Amino acid sequence: MDIPERDYYEELGLPRDADEKAIKDAYHRLAMKWHPDRNKSPEAEERFKRIATAYAILSDPRKRAKYDARGFEGVAHYSDEDLFTGLDLGSLFGDLGFGFGPGGDSIFDRFFHRERKAPQGKDIRIGIEVPLEFIHQGGSQTTPISHSKLCQHCHGYGTADGHPPPRCPDCGGSGHKAIHSHEQKGNQTVHIQQIVTCPRCLGQGALPGKICPICNGEGAVSEQKNLRVRIPRGIEEGMSLRIPAQGQPGITADMAPGDLFITIYTKPDGRFQRRGADLWRSETLFPDEAVLGTRRLVPTLDGEVELTIPPGSQPDEVLRLQGKGLPHYACVGSGDLNIRLQVQIPTALSEREKSFYQALQAERKQKRKI
Repeated sequence: MDIPERDYYEELGLPRDADEKAIKDAYHRLAMKWHPDRNKSPEAEERFKRIATAYAILSDPRKRAKYDARGFEGVAHYSDEDLFTGLDLGSLFGDLGFGFGPGGDSIFDRFFHRERKAPQGKDIRIGIEVPLEFIHQGGSQTTPISHSKLCQHCHGYGTADGHPPPRCPDCGGSGHKAIHSHEQKGNQTVHIQQIVTCPRCLGQGALPGKICPICNGEGAVSEQKNLRVRIPRGIEEGMSLRIPAQGQPGITADMAPGDLFITIYTKPDGRFQRRGADLWRSETLFPDEAVLGTRRLVPTLDGEVELTIPPGSQPDEVLRLQGKGLPHYACVGSGDLNIRLQVQIPTALSEREKSFYQALQAERKQKRKI
């Protein structure tokens, strides 16, 4: 992704605390002004790209947080396709009245130079949970997926003989027919053409015949297989991996299969909680440990380390182990391990412990009198 040097908030004319509505309103106003279909000035296309990029960053809470924290470096790893993932492009571009150009190209395809895909099977989207160790080090995980595969008996045609069904002679395979009529308007005869669904093939473009006994005419059969998925180091919560050609097969034998998109979620871990690249855990102290200080072995993803707890530590105080979190995705460095201290107040005391606290209480009362 080409990152413009101009600040994204400045690009949309917004303060850094702008809310969602203000961001959308600013985008709409500027997009109407600079859209190349309206504005024929030489700089219009480049300005429109920058406005759309700024909107894509600031309208996504996760991308906006990364930009606010690290500037352009925080979003530099996004490709154009990743950048616009999750945006309703129909709303983003279509409601401006410029949704699609000749041939069906969306405005996104036209101005961000994306080639239109050839027809292919449907994409599959699944989610998997990945252990923190995999996210920390990177690695491979075997994931079972269930999807359809092309029926080998009928080659995807759904017919008993494995050949394409015969083309409908009434519509020539288009699935539609033109009905012609004439209407008299004054001294002129007006020719009217109406396109309707072909009544013979019901819009299928082919005539039904004997169906495949293996797939029951569906052209595909269910298949389950184990797929080995490579997990990049530091991959973010909710990010999707694209596995080409592992989706549903095409509806005909000559169509390529779709893609598989795997959304990554962090597997719950009893030791840590994940917040971005940072890890959090709680350590419980007894009152004397909080008062006098102590040393404690705590787990990290690289093994145990000794944590020094200073005297006078307070409940909910946070100690930070710098660089002991997860690696930043596609960036240098790692997050931190944050240790939140909890002080456990004893509820059942031995006689000796009770005498100790009574003596401490008496000494404190004596000090108040002085």
